[in-house]
Amino acid sequence: MDRTNADIMIEADQLTKVYGTYKAVDQVSFACHKGEIVGFLGPNGAGKTTTMRMLTGYMPPTAGAAYIAGYNTLTHSMDARRNLGYLPETVPLYLEMTVENYLAFVGRVRRLKNLWDRVDDVLEAVDLLDRAESYVGALSKGMRQRVGLAQALLHDPDVLILDEPTIGLDPRQVVELRQLIKELGQRHTILLSTHILSEVEQICDRVIMVIDGRIWADMPMKSIVDAEEAQTMTVRLANPAGETLPLLQAIAGVRDVRDAGSHEFVLTFSGRDETRTAVAETAVNNAWGLLELTVGKVSLESVFLNKIKEAEAAHTEITEDDAPAGEPQPPLQPSEPAGSPDTAEQDENEENEEVEA
Repeated sequence: MDRTNADIMIEADQLTKVYGTYKAVDQVSFACHKGEIVGFLGPNGAGKTTTMRMLTGYMPPTAGAAYIAGYNTLTHSMDARRNLGYLPETVPLYLEMTVENYLAFVGRVRRLKNLWDRVDDVLEAVDLLDRAESYVGALSKGMRQRVGLAQALLHDPDVLILDEPTIGLDPRQVVELRQLIKELGQRHTILLSTHILSEVEQICDRVIMVIDGRIWADMPMKSIVDAEEAQTMTVRLANPAGETLPLLQAIAGVRDVRDAGSHEFVLTFSGRDETRTAVAETAVNNAWGLLELTVGKVSLESVFLNKIKEAEAAHTEITEDDAPAGEPQPPLQPSEPAGSPDTAEQDENEENEEVEA
C-alpha cells in the first residue's frame, strides 16, 4: 500500500494532464474520505472526465499521482482496481448478451468466487432482477445505466467513481438513480462527476468545483446550506441604467452583483435588513423603477457562477500580463479540446478499453 491513512479512499496528488503544449488538467489535488459522497462539478470541457480517467487508471497522468484505497493506480494498478467500481460516461455494454450473462462475464474477468450470488445481489440492488434474462440491447437508456452500475458494484468495491451517471435519462429515471446513489453512499465512498447543480445539491455531502482544469472550490454542502449570512437578493427593475451595476456593488453589505439579464440583478449580501433597505432606496432615488425585490438563500448555482467569474477574471489578468502590449488576447480555452493529440485515439477505442479496465 502506498498510502497508510485508512480514512482516505480517493486521493489526487498534483494530477496534471498535458496534450502537446496544452494543459488540460493542472495540478489537481483533493482527497475523499470513507463514507463521503463528493460531487465533482464543472462546466462542459472543464477537465472532469480527464481527471476521472486518471483516477481510475484508465489514463496515465503527465505528472502527479492518483490513489484508490491507498494504492497508486499506476504502480499498484490491480490492487487499486480491486477496490474500485467505475461507471464511465458512456457505459461499455455488450448489447447481444443478456443482463445476467453480461454480469457473469464481468465477474469471471474479476475472478469472483461467489459469482452467481453476487450477480443476484447486484441485480437486486439496482432493481433489475426481473430483467435478468433480457438482452441488454432491448433495455431502455435508464436500465442500461443500471446495468453499468451493477457491473461497478459486482465485486463490492469500497470506492465508486461515477461519471455523469444520469446523463440522457428521463426525469423519472433520474430521480430513481439519484435515490439509488444516495443509498449506495451509506456503504461506499462515491465521487460523482456532473455539471447538473441540482444533482449535487440533492446527493452530495461535499462539492469540488473544477474550472479550466483547476480546482476553484472545495467545500461541504452544509457550509452553503447553513451559512446564516449566505443570502441572495434578486432585484427586478423597469429602467436600469449603465451605472446600476457599480452603484449596487457600492452598497454596504453587498458582496457581489450579477446581471442576470431581462433587467434582473442578483446580489449576494450579508442578510441584514439595512442592506435590503439601502438597495430599495438606491433604486427609487435613481428612478430605476423597482418592480420586485426578493430574498433567498445562496444556492450552489450562485456560488458556481461566481467561481466561473473568478476563473475568467484570473485568466484575463494572466493573459494581459503575459501578452505584448497592443496584441489581442486569446479567448478562454476549453480544458479538453476536440482533436487533442491523445483524444482521437482514446475516443475510437474508449468502449473496449473501459471494459478491459
